[in-house]
Amino acid sequence: MADHGKRFQDAAKLVDHMKVYTPAEAVDLAKQTSTVKFNASVEAHLRLGVDPRHADQMVRGTVVLPHGTGKIVRVAVFAQGEKANEARAAGADEIGAEDLVKKIEAGWLEFDVAIATPDLMGQVGRLGRILGRRGLMPNPKAGTVTFDLERAVKEVKAGRVEFKVDKGAIIHVSFGKTSFDEKELAENLASLVDAINRAKPSGAKGQYLRTLTIASTMGPGIRVDIPLVLASI
Repeated sequence: MADHGKRFQDAAKLVDHMKVYTPAEAVDLAKQTSTVKFNASVEAHLRLGVDPRHADQMVRGTVVLPHGTGKIVRVAVFAQGEKANEARAAGADEIGAEDLVKKIEAGWLEFDVAIATPDLMGQVGRLGRILGRRGLMPNPKAGTVTFDLERAVKEVKAGRVEFKVDKGAIIHVSFGKTSFDEKELAENLASLVDAINRAKPSGAKGQYLRTLTIASTMGPGIRVDIPLVLASI
């Protein structure tokens, strides 16, 4: 821990790194060991028994957390006509078609999630280089390319999060804030792990859910008992 400050080291002493905690114990510790002065995010890091280099072992999906993420999510929607009106009524923050494409090409990126109707993906495709590297490109697998804009916008605003396995076979997802109570965090965590478990790909062999660690922003990692998380669903 030589590379960490005193505050982190003091927090880390509260965690038994040889122990696998119950969900209730883990979320309580995550709140206790937050080392920052702001309302920190609480993140889950789930190691999977997959090889993401193979298409039949890719894990990706979405889940609506029952208590949201604690974040204000700004949504940009590529739509026109009646679909633009539908997005506006659902609470989208920015709506447009070719005009929105040009605005983003000019450098505007003040949104957290982009949603598009399928008929406009030809135009949105021009933004691949800009949005792709920021993880903002609309994608059918993430539910962000759809004609059901009312549902998509409302779910994102309510706390829908996307998960995707990285090259190291780990999924990293924020599932709440340290200001949430323990029950809210535990229920969000259970919903997230359940969704990832249900997204098990056909090519996965052996143990699928390997290890689960949670931590607050800049806080120490806390190992969590995966079967107990799933049992709470």
